[in-house]
Amino acid sequence: MPHSGQSQADLNVEHHVMDSKKDFHHPYTPYAIQESFMETVYQVLEEGNVGILESPTGTGKSLSLICASLTWLRDHKGKAFQQGLDWGEDVSNEPAWIVDQMRARKRRELLRDREEMESRLAEIRAKEKAQHERYLSGASTQKRRKVDAKKDTFNDEEDQFVLEDYDSDGEQLNTSTSGLSSATLALMEKLGMVGGPPKEEEAEVQEEIKIFFCSRTHSQLTQFIGELGRTRFPSAIPPEDPKSEPEPEDIKHLTLGSRKNLCINPAVKKLNSVSSINERCQELQQSSTAKEHKCSFLPNQDNQSLVNNFRDHALATIRDIEDMGALGKEIGICPYYASRAAIKPAEIVTLPYPLLLQKSAREALGLSLKGHVVIIDEAHNLMDAIAGIHSVEISLLQLKKARSQLGGYLQKFRNKLKGKNRVYIAQVVRLIDSLSRYLEAKAHETHPDGTVNEKDLLAGKGVDQINLFKLVKYLQDSKLARKVESYSLHIISTNPEPQPTAARPETASPVLHHVSSLLTALTHPSSEGQLFYNKTSESISLKFQLLDPSPSFQEIVTEARAVVLAGGTMSPMSDFTSHLFPYLPPTKITTLSCGHVIPSANLLAWNLAKGPSGTDFEFTYNRRNDTAMIDDLGRALLNICTIVPDGVVVFFPSYAYLANTITRWSISIPPSQESILSRLRTKKAMFQESKEVTTEAVLAEYAQAIDTGRGGLLLSVVGGKMSEGINFSDRLGRCVIIIGLPFPNAGSAEWKAKLSYIESSYLKSSSSRSPSNTNRTDREKEARASARDFYENACMRAVNQSVGRAIRHRNDYAAIVLVDKRYGRRNILEKLPKWIKENEGLIEGSERGFGTLMSSLGAFFRGKRGS
Repeated sequence: MPHSGQSQADLNVEHHVMDSKKDFHHPYTPYAIQESFMETVYQVLEEGNVGILESPTGTGKSLSLICASLTWLRDHKGKAFQQGLDWGEDVSNEPAWIVDQMRARKRRELLRDREEMESRLAEIRAKEKAQHERYLSGASTQKRRKVDAKKDTFNDEEDQFVLEDYDSDGEQLNTSTSGLSSATLALMEKLGMVGGPPKEEEAEVQEEIKIFFCSRTHSQLTQFIGELGRTRFPSAIPPEDPKSEPEPEDIKHLTLGSRKNLCINPAVKKLNSVSSINERCQELQQSSTAKEHKCSFLPNQDNQSLVNNFRDHALATIRDIEDMGALGKEIGICPYYASRAAIKPAEIVTLPYPLLLQKSAREALGLSLKGHVVIIDEAHNLMDAIAGIHSVEISLLQLKKARSQLGGYLQKFRNKLKGKNRVYIAQVVRLIDSLSRYLEAKAHETHPDGTVNEKDLLAGKGVDQINLFKLVKYLQDSKLARKVESYSLHIISTNPEPQPTAARPETASPVLHHVSSLLTALTHPSSEGQLFYNKTSESISLKFQLLDPSPSFQEIVTEARAVVLAGGTMSPMSDFTSHLFPYLPPTKITTLSCGHVIPSANLLAWNLAKGPSGTDFEFTYNRRNDTAMIDDLGRALLNICTIVPDGVVVFFPSYAYLANTITRWSISIPPSQESILSRLRTKKAMFQESKEVTTEAVLAEYAQAIDTGRGGLLLSVVGGKMSEGINFSDRLGRCVIIIGLPFPNAGSAEWKAKLSYIESSYLKSSSSRSPSNTNRTDREKEARASARDFYENACMRAVNQSVGRAIRHRNDYAAIVLVDKRYGRRNILEKLPKWIKENEGLIEGSERGFGTLMSSLGAFFRGKRGS
């Protein structure tokens, strides 16, 4: 069995003999690697550790996660229940019948609330089943509460865009409750006279230990929820008769989403951005909002029965995010707020990345991770996701738009704005002007990017006198961004004259929100983040980038009982152990890299160092324009397409290199005078990933070409739209080819800062661990090696993600060709997933000729004919 602190990269889990045959209630007969995976998950949860687990796509990872975690959860709850029956007194001298009576009474007390809820849920399931049967038979179902799509809670007058007075002393909005004593406000809140959803009674529902399952998108969560519906688990409560088998118990599942996903108020839901929906929702709850304009779906003291009804229906049936919205409409209660009542009794809660990783989102939903289990799927990009959530970027064009919109707003409402509103808006204008002047100056410099000195950034007139903390709070409390954006939209809708580009609002988040986010980053400086400027051919922008995701994720790890990171391509894992969990001892981390469910004969992996003409393949920065190498790559592809049937997918290191290669292949080459590109098109129908054409359109044409027997050649980009979340199973991906190693630009300001941060962090931690007389030169060498390893890992994680597009189930087969002599280096080979690097076709330091590959490909696909 895998154990804490033991790397499983070398563990042959396909032949792993388990110490015990734990019943994980898998709906099918699990493969050996699935049993090993489930055993490892169970062990991580039981010991309260962090698990980093890799199981290739097509190996049933989601179902294994469900079976292992819910089996552990029911076991854990069963043990806790048995411990609850022990009242802690010495009853050894009591008669057996008295002990039995006391135990039975204690059991009834512990089960009373639980049985009441289970009874309600069973009744709801029976009703929903009957309704479904009536629907299938053609009978009418119950009527839903109508949601008036025409009802608009917005005023039509321009006064709706005017800011409310801002309290200069308390720095808070002047609502109708301002000036009242705290005791009066508390009494009003108790009576339900203050806006906002009522606070849940703590004693109403008992908190259950639960599993928070997180993935990147709701579509991925929907797939997981579908797998959840396949499973059945015995009740956590053992039967009174020890000889009886426990009865199965339905899973109490809840899925959470943002207001944008769950809002059922038509007037709010139609807003353009997430931030606008959030702000308008909060605005409709304020006591200063007229009663006729408040949201009628918001939970309050009068409709608590609807909230309880929603809670029970949400838990009674396994539902996805769309089902939750439909349930809210049917009952007539806001599903975003009402779903909070179902969190405590739920056993498993599914939610997307942002709702788990952002502390503010967890607090808004009332989520506490204390003592619970956190499982993050598709975790290969977790560190990038954390950095993305805490990073912000704003362009010069956006700053000019914000300035133009603010100017128009001030021109219209200057006389209606009082006191602090005028002061703070003037400060926002000065700040935007300062940021714009900085970027305009940098735009004329030769450097494409660089780090930003905050003093230079805020060098505008009077900016040094601005209290940024107060200004950020003002922007958040006043809803200035949405007011200005809404007014700009109003002007456009009522004015047929074309507006200047800078004055037009964008359909995404209001530009002032970007300004507010940037200010938040400026007011929370830390060694983990850095400001950059970056120029493109079209614009220049400011960016705050989080360099170290570890502190942001540490709070989740500290609160949770156990954390599991799972994915199909988690290799190389050293990034997670060294850079996401540097504060954890090795004994608290368990890693596992599974093999594949396919037979070894269904995969041919090959590292190709030379082309048909003997040209060395080494797609480094210095050789990227080597025409002889590019031509030989084209000839290699021609030969491969001759042997490989159906679909061939080629991943290039960048869009720019793909475009340059296509340009070179379009040139006619002696002696045939026919271009490589035209010759490729005679072999297979050719398609190219593009930023302009949708992925769906390209994939549909590619699949059609394969179905008609022509075959298809799809030219894609590592890290592009085709490299993640796309399924090239069976005939769609009989061969995946990776061209070169897609290293990030180490010369960019951002990567220089990242690598420098890793080196300095390593030196700091090593000096605290090592004796003072340790050779500093050696430590500096180790620090550079650590940074280099991180740099290589970023490249290889992208390669592994692209390679994982092929072979999606047990009977699938494909060839994987890695085109670059550097794939023969040990440090690169070791970073490939276990199921690939163990293939006999990958040889360290290989200088094999191209003919050897062709022979192996021919034999491989001849052996698959008729499969």
